[in-house]
This record gives sequence, C-alpha cells and structure tokens, in this order.
Amino acid sequence: NDAIFALTHTKSGAKCSIHSYGATVISFQNEKGVECLYRSSIAKLDGSKAIRGGIPLVFPQFGVNEANVGMPQHGFLRRSTWELMESSKYDDDDSAGVSYKLQLKDVTEARGTALWGGDDKGIDCTCVYTIKISGMKMITTLQFTNTGTKAFEFQTLQHTYFRVHEHAALDATKCYVKGLDGYHLIDKISKTESTCGSDPVIIEKLTDRVYEPPSSGGKNQVNVVVGVGNGSTVNMIASGKVDGKDVPVACVVWNPFKENAAAMSDFADDEYHDMICVEPGILSGHSLEPGKVAELCQEIQM
Repeated sequence: NDAIFALTHTKSGAKCSIHSYGATVISFQNEKGVECLYRSSIAKLDGSKAIRGGIPLVFPQFGVNEANVGMPQHGFLRRSTWELMESSKYDDDDSAGVSYKLQLKDVTEARGTALWGGDDKGIDCTCVYTIKISGMKMITTLQFTNTGTKAFEFQTLQHTYFRVHEHAALDATKCYVKGLDGYHLIDKISKTESTCGSDPVIIEKLTDRVYEPPSSGGKNQVNVVVGVGNGSTVNMIASGKVDGKDVPVACVVWNPFKENAAAMSDFADDEYHDMICVEPGILSGHSLEPGKVAELCQEIQM
C-alpha cells in the first residue's frame, strides 16, 4: 500500500507505520516487537472515512462546534491526505523519524461552510506532524502555523488508541489510567462534573470523560500511567505551546463499550475489550494570531 510508510529504527528494531490519510500512525512496535496501539480489525484504510485506531489527529475542533457549521466531528486533519516530507526522513543511533505536512488549501473535505469553509481568505494554516521512534519510545509532535491574516480559535488532540492486551480493558487490575487526581472531570455521558480523586480511572461502562488540569495551575503537562494488560504499562506525557508559551493540556479517556462498539461500522463488536483511548489535547479555546505557532507534543514510553 503506497499510502502506508514504514518507519524503522535500525539500531533498536522499533518500527511504526503511518498512513498518509490523516497522517495517522496506525502501528508502533517497540524493540521487543510489542504493539502499543490499537487499530480496529475492520478499520477503513481506503480514505472513505477516518481511520479507526492508532493516533487520529483532531483540529480545529474537538467533537462538534456549532460555530463551525457543517464541519464533521473532530475537524479535517484526520480526513485529509498529508504529504510525506521526504527530506525529513532519518534513522540514526538515537532514533528514527519522519514528518508529514498539510496545507489548508489542500484540504478538500470536512471543512464545513463557516470560518474554515474557504470563503474567508484571511483564514489559513499549515500543519506539520513529526513522528520519532526509538527502542521503547515514540514522540509525536503536531505543529500549526497561522499563515493567514486573521487569528483563529482552535482545539486540538492526539486521539491515541492504546492496545490493551489479554482482552483486559474491563479488568480494573490490568487496565487503568493513573495520574489524573485533582483534575476537573467532565463526564459527557452522565452530564456531571466533579474533581478526580486518587483512585485510578477504570473502564466499567461507556466512558467518555474530559479531565481538565486544575485551575490553580502548576499542571500544564499531562503525565499518566496507562495499564495495558500483560502486567505492562505505558507512560504518556503530553505538553502544549501557543506562541512559545506553555498552555494547559487536558486528557480525554474514552471506551465505546458494548452498545456503541456494535453501532460503529468500522469497529468490531467485541474489540472494546482490546483498547482504551487516552487523548491529550489543548481544549480551552486558545486563539492563534497570524504568524504564530501552536504545538501539541505526546511522548509514549513503553
């Protein structure tokens, strides 16, 4: 498949695969050959819809924003074909990497009819996504430059699907997220809000929760440990910058559970046992001025 690029770190043997549709990382295997990411066994890889699994990219909106009339859920990055930047490829002792680029003028679908629809010539941006891998680590950095003449508001996430081994996503001793205590929890299913305690976040039912860092400050980075079965954990650290300044990064935890899994045409009915989404994002309505840069960096250590 010409659309899929295989990136290998020769020294360690770690490897990952990136699909040009959405610049979606669809696999990362560490130096021991263990897969880190979940991808649906019936995911569409033909560009007919966003790829179900791996690390879909979300921008300029998380979910649906009524202001962006006609724009589908999560925006247009995951619904566009990106350009592999040939000159960015490298493979040295420390790591191997590659970058992908997307310019707004090349986005043909999922733009909606409002601000991003193409009529306002003042709105423009260029996105670059860089993937670096080494023996047990992957760093993915999503960077936006406002190349237009008007500021725009945005939200962005890396919608990371972690593979949970042993079919164990519903086993609280094996699958969990630790490190969100003190975060402001918005439960999108029960429509309730609370403060996250010290207990790990676990999957017991349909789960769709946003964890926002405490407003008291001091927690711009997300730093969580995710239990992924087989007695294994993944450490995920994420940070965000807007115009060079650190900004708070939120974390979304999602699992579709039985009913929602069955309702998705590209998600096998029982595979909700095999995954947990832990998604770092800049969600609190930042604005990016012309000529300025924003970035969201995720580091996954197995």
